[in-house]
Amino acid sequence: HVQLVESGGGSVQAGGSLRLSCAASTYTRYMGWFRQAPGKEREGVAALKAEGGTTNYADSVKGRFTISQDNAKKTLYLQMDNQKPEDTAMYYCAAVFGTFWYPPLRATQYQYWGQGTQVTVS
Repeated sequence: HVQLVESGGGSVQAGGSLRLSCAASTYTRYMGWFRQAPGKEREGVAALKAEGGTTNYADSVKGRFTISQDNAKKTLYLQMDNQKPEDTAMYYCAAVFGTFWYPPLRATQYQYWGQGTQVTVS
């Protein structure tokens, strides 16, 4: 069992920045960030493979968001720059131990989830 604790959400003006953090109770091979706005399905934002640092981004956030980990591979970050109103959503941290060719952006591929943190861009 893996516990994930998120922090860093809040409100920001369009064009501003926020940095989300996700502390994991143990190492996992794959971790990702997902978001869900009211009335919409949960979508993958960014994912990372700890071994080698391979990353995968949704087209909507490429060039604006950066996913990374600390040296111990137990804390995940999402640096969100040049934010847009359409980034407004509940953001979730997720993790899984599985073996994949590429870090997945499909929510059903992840086993463990954080509680979510709200991000509002206006």
